[in-house]
Amino acid sequence: MARLDFINPFRPGAGHMPPYLAGRDKETKEFVKLLKQDIILENMVLTGLRGVGKTVLLDTFKPLALQAGWLWAGTDLSESASISEEVTALRLITDLSVVTSNIIIASETNQPFGFSLRKEIINTTLNYSTLIEIFKSVTGLLTDKLKGMLEFAWGYMKAQNIKGMIFAYDEAQTMSDHPEKEQYPLSLLLDVFQSIQKKSVPFMLVLAGLPTLFPKLVEARTFTERMFRVVFLDRLKEKDSRDAIVKPIQDKHCPVKLSEGSIQLIIQVSGGYPYFIQFICREVYDIFVQRNRNGEPHISIPIEEITRKLDNDFFAGRWARATDRQRELLRVIASLPNSDEEFTVQEIVEEAKKLEKPFSASHVNQMLSTLTDMGLVYKNRHGKYSFAVPLLGQYISRQEKERQRRLF
Repeated sequence: MARLDFINPFRPGAGHMPPYLAGRDKETKEFVKLLKQDIILENMVLTGLRGVGKTVLLDTFKPLALQAGWLWAGTDLSESASISEEVTALRLITDLSVVTSNIIIASETNQPFGFSLRKEIINTTLNYSTLIEIFKSVTGLLTDKLKGMLEFAWGYMKAQNIKGMIFAYDEAQTMSDHPEKEQYPLSLLLDVFQSIQKKSVPFMLVLAGLPTLFPKLVEARTFTERMFRVVFLDRLKEKDSRDAIVKPIQDKHCPVKLSEGSIQLIIQVSGGYPYFIQFICREVYDIFVQRNRNGEPHISIPIEEITRKLDNDFFAGRWARATDRQRELLRVIASLPNSDEEFTVQEIVEEAKKLEKPFSASHVNQMLSTLTDMGLVYKNRHGKYSFAVPLLGQYISRQEKERQRRLF
């Protein structure tokens, strides 16, 4: 029997685990393959647009790694993590110490005190203080110090039957080198891991971030093309989208049942993006439960109102950061028939000829660079651009219709 106090199972928060993780078996198998490496030949880059579930999938990798005998340290990165090489080094030392602080590397016995024969065992472990002391004691550049410390730590870790160590970082696209300040924290990270992996130290990098991440890694160090296996998370296929919608409400106590028409509508409007599925389904669930309580029939999904709420919650903040001229360029892009896929500077320039103030190719290039820094577009490895926010083109089209309506 259905219960009206059944908790809404859908969770559209950033990084929140959905009630059912659909359509990520292939990506999970890729990660499991990497766990079987004795010598690290490949690390992982997990990339995709916002809302495809990178953070969620990264969270599901951790128990798989632990079960396979690996240690796991992970965190969200921010721009502050790559202010300088020293800050990045301290980040790695801190993350390592969290999981190694119980590993004993030496023991000392106190000498008898006065007439007492009491003895006390003092253990030295691989905690933060120890790792920092090792780091400082290594001669050479900061890179040498970090390599030496990591190699030293592994020497004791492998005696504990540990398979290896995974350093997992989300939002890794925020890391950058700063040539103007002669600081290269991203290059430091890549150099250190390539070096210790060549020495058979099984410390693996798993980096998650927006599609700008991998080009940034290659720009910092060209050898990263061979160092990483890139896994791109795309929108869910129709079957997987259906599972994400239907499976959480299959419980016999769930008061909400969706018709085939409702399911198809949610798949269509969400575009197969996991975050949008969770957002729309949560709203639909609450609306249908309220109708149940009021004795109203499930007539239809108020998709226009839900879409408007999604626009305000997900898109509006990003749109507000753009200048008027940037918005004009984004409207041009959204009017392209291939705006949801890939587009070129030339295509934008041609479409912009319809404007009173068209854009030159050089101007488009400059503005696309700025919009990339803002996280609205990105340039892929083939020199073409895409929106970095899923279904952004559709949102812009809706905004343009609203703008035209107000003008006339």
